[in-house]
Amino acid sequence: MPVGAMASLNRVYLGLGSNLGGRQSNLLQALQYIQTRVSIKRVSSFYETEPVGYDDQPKFLNAVCYAETELSPGDMLKFIKWIEKRMGRIESVRNAPRLIDIDILFYNDIAVASDELQIPHSRLHERAFVLVPLVEIASDLVHPILKITVEEMLRRAEPAGVRRVERNLRLRLERDVQDAAPSVAVSLSRAGVTNLRRIIHIANGSQGILFYAELDLYVDVKPEQTGVHMSRFSDVLESLAAEIVLEPSPDIESLAERLARQIVHTQSAIRSEVHIRARAPLMKVTPISARPVEEIYTLIGIASSTRENTRRLVGVETEGMTVCPCAQDMVRSHSKDLLTAEGFTLEEAGRIVDTIPMASHNQRGRGTLLIGSEMKVRAENLVHIVEASMSSETYELLKRTDEFFIVNKAHRNPRFVEDVVREMLRNVVEIYPDLPDHAFVLAKQENFEGVHKHNAFAERFGTLGEIRREMIGKDHVVRHTSLEEWLKG
Repeated sequence: MPVGAMASLNRVYLGLGSNLGGRQSNLLQALQYIQTRVSIKRVSSFYETEPVGYDDQPKFLNAVCYAETELSPGDMLKFIKWIEKRMGRIESVRNAPRLIDIDILFYNDIAVASDELQIPHSRLHERAFVLVPLVEIASDLVHPILKITVEEMLRRAEPAGVRRVERNLRLRLERDVQDAAPSVAVSLSRAGVTNLRRIIHIANGSQGILFYAELDLYVDVKPEQTGVHMSRFSDVLESLAAEIVLEPSPDIESLAERLARQIVHTQSAIRSEVHIRARAPLMKVTPISARPVEEIYTLIGIASSTRENTRRLVGVETEGMTVCPCAQDMVRSHSKDLLTAEGFTLEEAGRIVDTIPMASHNQRGRGTLLIGSEMKVRAENLVHIVEASMSSETYELLKRTDEFFIVNKAHRNPRFVEDVVREMLRNVVEIYPDLPDHAFVLAKQENFEGVHKHNAFAERFGTLGEIRREMIGKDHVVRHTSLEEWLKG
């Protein structure tokens, strides 16, 4: 595939259900994990339904989402099975209670029939609890085998007992050699300009979005070369200005590559390097009140180019919330002592503190995730990976019910700054099994402490092969490939 080319996206409809634990939280968590690899475009309301096939169990909460993905049907099945396992689902008998259940309902207009996978879902036309939410977001969708719309299927299925709950989520230069020789004949690793501000144009479907971006442009400097003409960097930008604004680049890393290739030519350099940071919007929906909120995150594109090849990375920087496990453990122990002093048994005290969220101090955290690979990785998916790795995601606008949901989620999911980095790495390894070992990963977290004057920081970088050796092979990899080493190849 040519550099920067976009693979065609497949249309997929997924059905989600839960009847154990916090059902709404389970569906929301599943949707968050889905977005680490799939672009969700629409989500139905949540519907409460009676169990099917095995009546002696709690009622289900169901929803349907429409998404676009590069994954094949088989890879999509593996991905949703990973989500179910990650969330704690245990395989049991058919129609048994479950923490989370995710089914592929439709995939483009194709039909698949195998022991592992059936598309469309074999019992879709009989299940009102799937058809009701499906009609809400895609009433004219046609079944590729039955040749009728889902709305017609719903009329035949008689949707008795499917009740909508209070939840409504709608996701989202020419070479210019200087005359004088340098006084000290030593090469320079990087020389250039930083903090160049420009408007860039990134593709978004058939249209494009303008971003305000800051760019750093560098080249190496040979021992016999005094330096570089700083104006030449701006010349490269100006010569490409019309293209950058009028003709959208497929993604930020492709734009970084275009600039890096041009700079290495115009500066007659052995290697160039381009870093782009752009503030980018991402539509999110608050977890309970379902209010659409436009959140801003930092989009990162990096490219390093020689005359022979280019390496590039895509990354994001976004904020979330973490809760201190150490302080929470002290509060837990103290609470047990107070309860036993009031006459509760040690067993009762333990059950109480395990049931009630324990207080702790929390921090606003900033996470960064970079991935370098020839394989296409979507920046918006990385945002969700970073957020899912913290104690909880955060939102600019929150109603009281949303605030309660986030505080409760975070305090039931305490994580040190080191935990967040390790969670990011585990998510990358498990969500992207198709990334090659020579791909590069950098995961970084900085927590702005609530009870200290300092910040807490953790970082891990290296090739995916190095990280897999530790996570899967249980080897201690002492040497970690740095970003600079990876860019230089």
